[in-house]
Amino acid sequence: MSAVDMIKERLKDKITDWYEHSPRRIYASIKPQDLKEIANILFKELKLRFTIASGQDTPEGLEILYHFSFDKTGEIISLRVLIKDKKKPEIDSLAPLFPAAEWIEREMWELLGINFIGHPNLKHLLLSEEWPEGKYPLRHENEP
Repeated sequence: MSAVDMIKERLKDKITDWYEHSPRRIYASIKPQDLKEIANILFKELKLRFTIASGQDTPEGLEILYHFSFDKTGEIISLRVLIKDKKKPEIDSLAPLFPAAEWIEREMWELLGINFIGHPNLKHLLLSEEWPEGKYPLRHENEP
């Protein structure tokens, strides 16, 4: 059974939108409050490997894509999560589920200002300790 079929069957009522870019590249939109549960199912139950996450500032809010690989078939499943509140962006940390998320969450915390609730070590990774608090290099409001 493909990863797509397993995910559709297991998470049908948790996915708000589904986009198949190609047969092996799929995007599933989910609600922020469902992230930890869904990531746990992908990682522990369905045995997908967490590869990386990426974040961006959009007109609608701060978007995070969590990329998972089903190595047996080469399928990549990306969970798309939109945090609408740019003034106080928060989401559960995935670092307690799999330590591979720790550094990328620190990077998004620093560069986008997203607070990862439950993260074991939110501290500077890329920027200097002297970097001004509340200034996030990848936020559009910081552009000239």
